Amino acid sequence: MAIAPREDRTGFGLMLMALAVIGFTCIDTSAKWLLQHGIPALQVVWCRYAGHLVLVLMTFLPREGAALLRTAHPWKQTFRAAGLFGSTMLNFLALAYLPITVTTTIMFAGPIVVTLLAIPLLGEKVGPHRIGAVCVGFLGVLVVMQPWGADFHPAMLLSMGALCCAAVYFILTRQLAGVESNATSQVWGGALPTLLLAPVVLPDWQAPESAGTGAMLAVIGVFGAVAHLLATAAHRYAGASVLAPMVYLQLMSAAAAGLLVFGTWPTVWTLVGAMIIIGAGLYIWHRERQRGVPHSKIPPRL
Repeated sequence: MAIAPREDRTGFGLMLMALAVIGFTCIDTSAKWLLQHGIPALQVVWCRYAGHLVLVLMTFLPREGAALLRTAHPWKQTFRAAGLFGSTMLNFLALAYLPITVTTTIMFAGPIVVTLLAIPLLGEKVGPHRIGAVCVGFLGVLVVMQPWGADFHPAMLLSMGALCCAAVYFILTRQLAGVESNATSQVWGGALPTLLLAPVVLPDWQAPESAGTGAMLAVIGVFGAVAHLLATAAHRYAGASVLAPMVYLQLMSAAAAGLLVFGTWPTVWTLVGAMIIIGAGLYIWHRERQRGVPHSKIPPRL
């Protein structure tokens, strides 16, 4: 049973969410590093979800048993997992060509796409204020991508695809929140990519050329599982509406990772676009909080 948020533990919840955000950056940093060291993208994705699945099963299976695998909404769980898998796959492919700050900033537009999808899929009414924020948010995406300039890279379209897949995942997460066990959703989210990719990845497994590469393949799934478990735990101590803006701290952690690991600085246009997207996202969050729109307890990145 979920523990009700307690006012005196809000600070602890915020700290857990900040650590979760750092974990999400570690996933992208590990993926980019592995891709640069010649590991195929599908193998990186498989290791990311296989490691996550093993850790989630170790955490929840002894306590919940076979009930952990049962769901009353198999199709929603399947499409939710597929959206998550597609988002990760496209994001990792984009990371092979783009700085982490660029892919992270484009993914920040998730709440904006979710706002649009919530109209036909959730039946939500979106007023002119939020529609205006959506338009401003997409302007920020254009500032980052600059499709009219020489700095535009086609891999940015992969990031846009990842963004759309993540939005579908997030919408379905909203629908399942409070209906399905969070642990069950985590297992389904990790199991589908692991099972689908195993017949493709394992026969053509590329052995790491160094111990460091092998270690990174082993821990990328741990980063994902730990980040998600931290984010889930954060919601036990603070409300979702309080924690939601913490996701934007990922821009800082992504910039730090880009500089320290890959020696890349975020461009001025990336920072300007990020501020526009974050501003639009925070406004949408503020309007939803005023209207009492429920927020999912699962972050858009797993």
